[in-house]
Amino acid sequence: MVREFKMPDVGEGLTEAEILKWYVQPGDSVTDGQVVCEVETAKAAVELPIPFDGVVQELRFPEGTTVDVGQVIISVSTAGDAAAEAPAAEPEPVVEPETEPAEPAEPQGRTPVLVGYGVAESSTKRRARKGAESFNTADTVVANGSAASALAEQRPLAKPPVRKLAKDLGVDLAAVTPSNADGIITREDVHAAVAASAPAAPEVPAQAPAPAAPVAAPAVTSYDAVRETRIPVKGVRRATAQAMVSSKFSAPHVTEFVTVDVTRTMKLVEELKADKDMAGLRVNPLLLVSKALLVAIKRNPEVSAAWDEGHDGKAEIVQKHYVNLGIAAATPRGLIVPNIKDAHAKTLPELAAALGELVTTAREGKTSPAAMQGGTVTITNVGVFGVDTGTPILNPGESAILAFGAIKLQPWVHKGKVKPRQVTTLALSFDHRLVDGELGSKVLADVAAVLERPKRLITWS
Repeated sequence: MVREFKMPDVGEGLTEAEILKWYVQPGDSVTDGQVVCEVETAKAAVELPIPFDGVVQELRFPEGTTVDVGQVIISVSTAGDAAAEAPAAEPEPVVEPETEPAEPAEPQGRTPVLVGYGVAESSTKRRARKGAESFNTADTVVANGSAASALAEQRPLAKPPVRKLAKDLGVDLAAVTPSNADGIITREDVHAAVAASAPAAPEVPAQAPAPAAPVAAPAVTSYDAVRETRIPVKGVRRATAQAMVSSKFSAPHVTEFVTVDVTRTMKLVEELKADKDMAGLRVNPLLLVSKALLVAIKRNPEVSAAWDEGHDGKAEIVQKHYVNLGIAAATPRGLIVPNIKDAHAKTLPELAAALGELVTTAREGKTSPAAMQGGTVTITNVGVFGVDTGTPILNPGESAILAFGAIKLQPWVHKGKVKPRQVTTLALSFDHRLVDGELGSKVLADVAAVLERPKRLITWS
C-alpha cells in the first residue's frame, strides 16, 4: 500500500511552507514519528515527523520549493507493499484512486494539521508552484533499488552553509568541481568557481607604448562587479513586512521618550550575577527592564489590551488579565517576536530562565509558531546595536512596545553635582485607540522609576 504525507498546517492560518532540507531519500526506511524534512513557514522553521512506517517511494518536491498546505510532499510504501521490500526492475504501476484503500475522510474545507498546532480553515484552491511539475515528471520516478543513487547523482554533495554561500553568489553547485577526494564541495571550491567565471582582463598588445607617467587604475572589487543583488522576499521576512505595514496603517501609533539614570540597575545586575540563586541563569540589563515593565503593567493593567473590530461592526476593547511578554529577536531568517507566556506570574529567576531559553531557541532558528502567538506587549533591545532609541512599530494585535536603548556613561546631575552616570533612553510606542496619553505616560514613567531605583521592584511588586 502506498501512503501519502501532505504538507500540514504547522501554524494557525498559514497556507504554505518552503522545504528547507530533506532528511530522507527514496529507498530509506522511515518509522512513525521520524523527522523527514525541515520546512520554513512565515513564522519559523519546523521539523516535520511522518505519521507512519514504511519505505520512502518518492519525494514530490526538491529543497527550496514553496509548497501549499495540503499538497502531497512524500509518498511511502508501507509494510503491506511487496514492491517496497525488494528493488523493482521497472517503475511501479500507477495506483488508481478507486483502488486505494479508503481512509477516513477529512471534514470539508480542512487541511492536514501537525499535532500540537492550529487548524487552517480554508477551501481556496491555489495554482501549482513553479518547479513542482518538473520535479515530479515521469523520468524522475525510478525503482526503489536505484532511487537513492539516482537522486544522489543529480544533487551535488555540500553542507548547508556551503549551499547558502553558492546561492548568495549565484553559483550552480552542479558546475563546481570538488577539490576533496570525498566529493564534498567546500567554501573554497565555491569561491574558486566564482573566480574562474569572472571575465579575464584584456591583454595589452606587446607593441603598445607605455605611458611616461603610468597611473594605476582602481582595482575592480566584487562590489563594483556586482552592482545589484535581488533577494526573494519570503518566509519570515515577508510575513514581518506584511505585519509591520498592516500595524503601522491600522493602529494609530504614539511614541513617548524618557532618559533615565540606570546606574543603580547596573550595580544590581552585577550583584545578581554573583547571587547563588541566579547561578547558571542569563542575567543582564534586559532582564531588569523586562521586570520593570511587568511591574509597570501591574500598576497600570489597562495597558494590557487588544482592539477587536468585531464581526458585526461593533468594536470592542479586550482587556487581558495576563502578560505574554514578547522579545524582538533578530535572526538569520529575519525579525521574530517570540513571547514568554504568563510572564507576569514569574519570579525573577523564572523570568531569567525563560529569557535565556527564548534567546537560545531564536538564535538556533528553532522557535515554534506557537511561541510567537498571543503576545500582549513587546520589548525591543536596540541598545545592543549601540543605538540610543527609536520609534518601534507595534507587533500586530498588541497594545504597546518598549524600545530599550544603549546604556552609556554620561555627565548627569546626581545629588546636586554633575557626575558620570550610566544613562539610557526608553521609548514606548502604543496604540492610541487603547492607550491614551495619560496611561502611556504613567507606564513609561513607572518603568523609568524602577530602573532608576530598582528597590521599587520590592515595594511595587
